Amino acid sequence: MGVTSTGDDARPLGVAMIGYAFMGAAHSQAWRNAHRFFDLPLRPAMNVVCGRAESATRDAAEKLGWAGWTTDWRDVLERDDVQVVDICTPGDSHAEIAVAALEAGKHVLCEKPLANTVAEAEQMTQVAEEAEGRGVLSMVGFNYRRTPALAYARQLVERGVVGELRHVRAQYLQDWIVDPEFPLVWRLQKDKAGSGALGDIGAHIVDLSQFLTGQRLTEVAGHLTRFVERRPLPEAASGLSASGGTELGEVSVDDAAVFSGRTDGGALATYEATRFATGRKNAMRIELNGSAGSIAFDFEAMNELHVHDATAPAADAGFRRILVTEAEHPYAAAWWPPGHGLGYEHTFVHEIADFVRDVAAGTAPTPSFADGLQVQRVLDAVERSSDAGAAWTKV
Repeated sequence: MGVTSTGDDARPLGVAMIGYAFMGAAHSQAWRNAHRFFDLPLRPAMNVVCGRAESATRDAAEKLGWAGWTTDWRDVLERDDVQVVDICTPGDSHAEIAVAALEAGKHVLCEKPLANTVAEAEQMTQVAEEAEGRGVLSMVGFNYRRTPALAYARQLVERGVVGELRHVRAQYLQDWIVDPEFPLVWRLQKDKAGSGALGDIGAHIVDLSQFLTGQRLTEVAGHLTRFVERRPLPEAASGLSASGGTELGEVSVDDAAVFSGRTDGGALATYEATRFATGRKNAMRIELNGSAGSIAFDFEAMNELHVHDATAPAADAGFRRILVTEAEHPYAAAWWPPGHGLGYEHTFVHEIADFVRDVAAGTAPTPSFADGLQVQRVLDAVERSSDAGAAWTKV
């Protein structure tokens, strides 16, 4: 990971991005900057962005730095100047776009969760594995894996700092829909999002726990709940309907999820994902407890990692704070002097840099669609467990 940017004479890697909202903006920033901070064998070329509305897509192309735009994602599959399709749409379209892109010979980066159902994720994984045999690669975008502190935490686990893993404790706490007058956006509709807090943010902590520990969940017991049943429709949220009142629609996803799990390594895991944790903006927390020590992380202090060495003398024992900004830490050498912290957007730059390197080398990127499928199976098991009264359910 060097600090010299890729030269302009490097061979271009043509990119098409489908979707341009929150995730599209984050991915655009990453495609613009990855080769400017990391030595990459290919230079990303932001050739075309796709959206549904013509004027909004045109404006997004100009604002986010895309050379062209289209309102039909199928158009990009025919273009010779597109080698990568980056999917940043709601989950209900992931499977169709990813399958078509892979079959057209395009490498695919797909936002998480991989799909809305296990069946869709299985289809995507099968097609991805077949495409890999033809040299066509794919990755699912669990960007938090590329947080330097969490990448370093994985290294510590691999070095045996935690010892025999006994507990995984993970939370993802947000509060952006606490107000019952917040409108019924697509993330609150099951046909578009697949699930609510469970899939939107719970997927992240499931993936992270498995990534950090190297252990997979084998069974879960959980409960999903909804606090607000009806919300104003987006077009009516700021006004009144013809009948004189605000028109409401049904919320069809969970607002919060809590579940326990057992791993194939014998650890006990607990998870909480909610968008109703008043005052918590993006508190993604994970703690590992083992026979030799513990590791703790909170994304709201994303440049810090807390590590406890249980083998130290009692008089010296305790959690120590590591500021993960040294050149020796994952990804940090490409950025600023020690102590000059990174932010949320940098995780996407790291994701794109790793993906471009893998594409250039013909190496299967991680996390793979198979990894995304494993997470999807966990989410499905949690839903089935909740439906069965929080009964233990096999993944």
